[in-house]
Amino acid sequence: MNENDYLGTDIAARSIFFAIDSAVTAVGEAERRISKSQIGYYRKHPFAAVWRPDQYLHRTGPPLVLSVFLQRRDRSPRWKEVVEPKPGRFTHHLEINDAMEVDYQVWEWLQEAWKSAT
Repeated sequence: MNENDYLGTDIAARSIFFAIDSAVTAVGEAERRISKSQIGYYRKHPFAAVWRPDQYLHRTGPPLVLSVFLQRRDRSPRWKEVVEPKPGRFTHHLEINDAMEVDYQVWEWLQEAWKSAT
């Protein structure tokens, strides 16, 4: 499977994905793994993932969600949800409706997550 298979023909989702993918590339070298459920970014450990909420939530919503794995809870109001699946590991979910939302702040979160994924 490749990103075209995962994203399908949704132009908004494709545009957002390529903005996120470019931001990850700017942060540093990472492995991209594509599955039926998400496109994940890894170093030694995962640090981010992109997924389509319509696969799981069965409702109209944003084209993509970016999940960023940090070692702290970030208090930005931009996050849709923050969960702590393991002590000291926080998964931050950011709904993205437009590629322009993948801004410098998102790049900073990705950079922080990338650094801690060693």
